[in-house]
Amino acid sequence: MIRIGILGDIGSGKSFVAKSFGYPVFNADNEVGKLYKKNRKIFFKLNKALPEYITQFPIKKQEVTKSILANKNNLRKIIKIIHPEVRTKMNIFIKKNKKKKHIILDIPLLLENKINRKKDILIFVESKKVEILKRLKKRKNFDFKILNKFRKIQLSLDYKKKKSKFIIKNNFTNGFIKKQIKYILKQIH
Repeated sequence: MIRIGILGDIGSGKSFVAKSFGYPVFNADNEVGKLYKKNRKIFFKLNKALPEYITQFPIKKQEVTKSILANKNNLRKIIKIIHPEVRTKMNIFIKKNKKKKHIILDIPLLLENKINRKKDILIFVESKKVEILKRLKKRKNFDFKILNKFRKIQLSLDYKKKKSKFIIKNNFTNGFIKKQIKYILKQIH
């Protein structure tokens, strides 16, 4: 099985590109969303760590956002609770798909949390800043302050680009992306 890690800026279209491969995708953001909605154990841990912010189950994203904006240490507390759970979900996903030719890891902090392996194929999704901003503004409850907090905990885009074996230029059109994916898949076989 070949593990393909998708890297790029927030809003660059990593999930869109990941899905376009047509192989099983582990999407860390979706997993975090599920944890907030369905995992009472996570709620109790977050409630204990941040009682003045995380007050009800299912956890509301706005509460998480408020806690992060209130104090930079709150993001660290959240990460400490959420990430081990996401890693467990990822390991289950990998085991379940071990007979597949490829799996796609759509994990925003793949390098930062040292989840990647030496043999992983890393692909950087590059998009124009203008396009990224346009797309981010369309997201429900989007907050630029939060964006900046998350960017601060991420490695630089230049570093991620250097670490990547391939770069996909994302203009957010299906045909263009598929063509680049086809080329990459040919190269890694």
